[in-house]
Amino acid sequence: MPFSIKKIIPHGLVMLGFVVLALAYFSPVLQGKALFQSDIMQYIGMSKQQKDFKAQTGEETYWTNAAFGGMPTYQLGAKYPHNYIKKLDLTLRFLPRPADYLFLYFLGFYILLLVLKVDFKLAAIGALAFGFSTYLIIILGVGHNSKAHAIAYMPLVLSGIILTFQKKYFLGFLLTAVAMGLEIVANHFQMTYYLMFLVIILGIAYLIDAFKKQVLAHYFKSVALLAGAVLLAVALNATNILATQEYVKESTRGNTELTMNPDGSKKEVTSGLDQDYITEYSYGFWESFNLFIPRFMGGGNSEDVGKDSETYKAYRTLGATPSQAAQESQRAPMYWGDQPIVEAPAYVGAVVIFLFVFALFLVKGRLKWWLVGGTLFAWILSLGKNWFFVSDPNPDSNPITNFFISSMPLYNKFRAVTSIQVILELCIPALAIFGLVKLFSNKINSDQKWHALKLTTLITGGLALIFLLFKGAFFDFSGGNDALYRQSYGQAFVDALKADRKSLFTQDTLRSLALVLIAAGLVYGYLKQKLKGHWAMVGFAVLILFDLVGVDKRYVNNDDFVSAVQVNKPFQANEADKQIMQDTGYYRVYDLTTNSTKPSYFHNSLNGYHAAKLRRYNDLFNWYISKNNLNVLNMLNTKYIIAPNEEGGVFTFTNEEANGSAWFIERLKEVKSENEAIKALDSLDNKHVAVINHKDIKTYFKSEATGSFSVDSTASIQIKKHDPNYLKYTTTNDQDGFVVFSEVYYSHGWKAYLDGKQVPHVRVNYTLRGMYVPAGRHEIVFKFDPEIVKTGSNIALASSILLGLLLIGGLAYALKKRL
Repeated sequence: MPFSIKKIIPHGLVMLGFVVLALAYFSPVLQGKALFQSDIMQYIGMSKQQKDFKAQTGEETYWTNAAFGGMPTYQLGAKYPHNYIKKLDLTLRFLPRPADYLFLYFLGFYILLLVLKVDFKLAAIGALAFGFSTYLIIILGVGHNSKAHAIAYMPLVLSGIILTFQKKYFLGFLLTAVAMGLEIVANHFQMTYYLMFLVIILGIAYLIDAFKKQVLAHYFKSVALLAGAVLLAVALNATNILATQEYVKESTRGNTELTMNPDGSKKEVTSGLDQDYITEYSYGFWESFNLFIPRFMGGGNSEDVGKDSETYKAYRTLGATPSQAAQESQRAPMYWGDQPIVEAPAYVGAVVIFLFVFALFLVKGRLKWWLVGGTLFAWILSLGKNWFFVSDPNPDSNPITNFFISSMPLYNKFRAVTSIQVILELCIPALAIFGLVKLFSNKINSDQKWHALKLTTLITGGLALIFLLFKGAFFDFSGGNDALYRQSYGQAFVDALKADRKSLFTQDTLRSLALVLIAAGLVYGYLKQKLKGHWAMVGFAVLILFDLVGVDKRYVNNDDFVSAVQVNKPFQANEADKQIMQDTGYYRVYDLTTNSTKPSYFHNSLNGYHAAKLRRYNDLFNWYISKNNLNVLNMLNTKYIIAPNEEGGVFTFTNEEANGSAWFIERLKEVKSENEAIKALDSLDNKHVAVINHKDIKTYFKSEATGSFSVDSTASIQIKKHDPNYLKYTTTNDQDGFVVFSEVYYSHGWKAYLDGKQVPHVRVNYTLRGMYVPAGRHEIVFKFDPEIVKTGSNIALASSILLGLLLIGGLAYALKKRL
C-alpha cells in the first residue's frame, strides 16, 4: 500500500495541538521561568556534588560524599555509558520541563487509543482526559518527575502489547521493546511494577478470549514475542537495573540483620519495608469519591478558602490582622480524610466518570473486562489498611493487602499504596472514550443508547444529589488533626474549619452534578439528532478541558513558577555555611536546623533526602545520629555541627573531638552479632577500639584472628586527596597496625590499594571501613570503580546494536513490500 501524506497530516495536527496545550498550561516556561518543585529542590541538593565533579573533570562519579555520609549515585541521576535508550527519551522530551511530561501523557495515550482502533478525533479527546487528570498534574507540581515519566510511557507499552496480540507481530515486538525500554529509563520501578499488574490482567483477558476462539497457538506465540521484547528492553537498561538491584540489597528496601530497635524492643525482621510504613498512605472508602467530586474530602491539606470563609473570620476573632488572616486562609487545612498529607484530590473528572459509567452499558468483551478489572484491582489495593467502609489505624486489617505484602514478590519494597491508583486513572478515561465510540457507532441501536443514558444519568446524577441532600447525615467533616487545632485555637476555630469543609463539599458536588447534566445533555442532543456528531465531540472536548483544567489550576498554576535561577540554585549559604566553607580540609557537617538537602548542597553532609538510603547508615542515624550522640558523630569525622541559637538564627559548633579522616586503633573488639555491634557504639572508645563482627574478623585475618595492635606516637595517617570516587592517604607506623576510615563501607565498587596493589578491606563499627596496614610508610588509595557499571554498559551496547539491526531490517522489509 503506497505511503499517503494525507493520512499523516491529521496526526501531525493533533501532535501540534498537544504541544500547544502543554505549553499553554505551563505557559511561564516560555518566559524562561521554571516550576518550583519541592522534590526536585531536594534532588538538586543531593546531586550537586556529582554534577560539579562532572563539570570539573568530565568524569562521571557513581559515589557522592555529600549525603548520608556517602552513598552511590545510582538513584541520583547517574549517567551510564552506551545508554542510547536514554538519548531517545531525551529526544521525545524536547519541550521545556514540565511541559515535556504533559506532552508525553498526551502522546502515549493517543497512540494507545489509535492502536485500539479509535478514531483519531476521539483518541485526541481521550489523550486530554488522561493527560489533565488531576493526580498526573499534581505530581508534576510537587516534583515527582520520575513517577510522571514512568506513567507517561505506560500507554505506549500497552500499545505494543496489544499490537502483538492483533497479529502485528514485528511492529508489536519493536514497539514493546522500545516502549518498555523507555518505561525502565524513567527509573520509577514502583510505577513499572504496578504496570505489570495491568499487563497481567490484560493477558488474562486475552487468554480467556483465545480459549473461547480456539486460537491459543497465536496467544502463546504473542506471549513469547513479548517476553523477548521485554528482555531486550531490560538489556537496553542493563546498567541501571543491575546497579539498582545491587544497591537495593544494601538499602532500606533490603533485609536487615538487626533484630532489635533502639529502645531495646524486638524488631520485626522483614525482607522489605515495614507494613505500617507501606500502608501509611491508604485511601479511605469514602475518599475514593474524590475521583468524581474533587473536594469531596476537602481537597488538600492546604486549600485557599478566601476572605469570605469561616476560617478567615475565625482567625480574625483570634486576633489576627486582616493580612495575617488572609494569608492563613490561603493554606487552610481542609482535608479531612485518612491520609497524613494530601496535596490535592486524585480527580479524574465528573465528565469522564459519566462516560465511564455510560460505557459500562454499551461496551462488551475483553476490552471492557480488562479496563474494569484494572480499575477495581487498583482501587481495592489502594485502600491499603482500610477495608471498604471501615477506616482502620491497624496496618494489617485488610486481608487483601496482607496477602500482597506477605506473598506477592517485591510488593513490600514500595510504600504509599495509594500510588497504585495510577492504574485506574489510565483505565477509567480509556473506557470512557469507548463510551463515546459506542455513542457514535451505527452498530448499536438507538434504544440501547437511550437506556444507557438514562441509567448513567440516574447513577451519576443521583449519587451527587444524594450526597447533597444527606451530607449532614453521612459525614461530620472532622479531620485527623482537629484535636490539635482545638487544643491550640479552641472549639470555635474547629467549627469554622468544619463549616468550610462542608461548604467546599457542597460547591464541588453541585459542580459535578452540573457537569453530569451537561454531559447528559450532549448525549441527549446527539441522540435526538439536534446535535451533529462532530459538534458533540467538540462539546465533550471543551467540557472535559473545562472540568479537569479548572480543578488542576487550583493546585498547579502560574503562581508556582519562579525564575529559573531560583530553581537551579535553590539554596543560599548562611553565615554558618560560609564560615565552614573557609575550611578546605576533609570533614563532615551535621545540620540540625533543616530537613532539606541544603547541607548536601554545600558540604559533605550527614543529612540528606532519599527514599532508599543505605540501610546500615539509616540504622546508625536512628540509633545515634538523630540523638546527637557525639561519640558516633566523632567517628564519622563530623567536624562542624550547625544548630539553632536562642535568637532564632544559627550558630556553628566546631567539634574538636572529631576523629579525622582515618586513625590507627589499638584493638579490635569482636562481637557475635550486628545487634551487639551497633549497641557497642554508644560507649565505645572509638579512637582506640573498633567493633568487628566475628565472621568478618575470621574472613579478613585468614591465618588467625588478630585483635591487638601497637600504636606509638609516631604512627600517623593523613589524607592527601579527596574526590567523591577517589581517596588517597599516606601512613607512617613502626608496627603493623589497623586503620579505621571515617567512610561508609560499601563493598560493591570500593576497591582498596596499598602501594598500588589491590588489598581487601573490612567493615568495622557497623558502618565504616577498616584495613590492616603493615609497618612502614605506605600510600593507601580507595577507588570507587563498580564492576556492575562496566558489565551493564557492555550489555546495553550489544542490545542497542541488536535493536538497531532489527529496526533497519524491518524498514528494509517494509520498503521491499511496497516496491
